[in-house]
Amino acid sequence: MLLDKPRPAIILSVDQLNRHALDVCVVGITTKQHAKFSLRVPLKAKEGGLDFDCWAKCDQVTTIEKSLLRYPPIGALSATTMSRIEEQVRIALGLL
Repeated sequence: MLLDKPRPAIILSVDQLNRHALDVCVVGITTKQHAKFSLRVPLKAKEGGLDFDCWAKCDQVTTIEKSLLRYPPIGALSATTMSRIEEQVRIALGLL
């Protein structure tokens, strides 16, 4: 995945795997709403340290090298929001 600029993402892979792997599984975040993409979960400004209202692109799960991540993380999402994202990812991947 080639990124044109730094972008926020939600790490989906579990911490145990992340400690040893060279890459992590992520869902990108966008500030652009697309009504056609019902699998995108809205994220309010300030949630997880975000500056703007955004959407988690659950229809675009990918992996990136850990070397591309910036530390420390900008924040953490609530358990409720993560559950919504996980549900939409399962739907997108046909895992229901």
